[in-house]
Amino acid sequence: MAMDKEELKKKIMEFMEKKSGAKSKIYLKDLQRAIPEASPREIKNAANELVREGKLEYFSTGSTVMFGIPGKGQPVEQKD
Repeated sequence: MAMDKEELKKKIMEFMEKKSGAKSKIYLKDLQRAIPEASPREIKNAANELVREGKLEYFSTGSTVMFGIPGKGQPVEQKD
């Protein structure tokens, strides 16, 4: 059964806030483990929507993409 998107976005943000003290960037797999009742696709779509809303940001290590809360941890390089 599909989880309500707004409820899922709330769970993602709660997890990110809770983890932001220890880790400022979170892998998509970490979100999937933290919210097992939602499908990986639902989690990815909700996280991408949070990025579009400005509540999360992408962080690329070159080989993988992580999610973080804007302003926490290592800053994202801005391209001119």
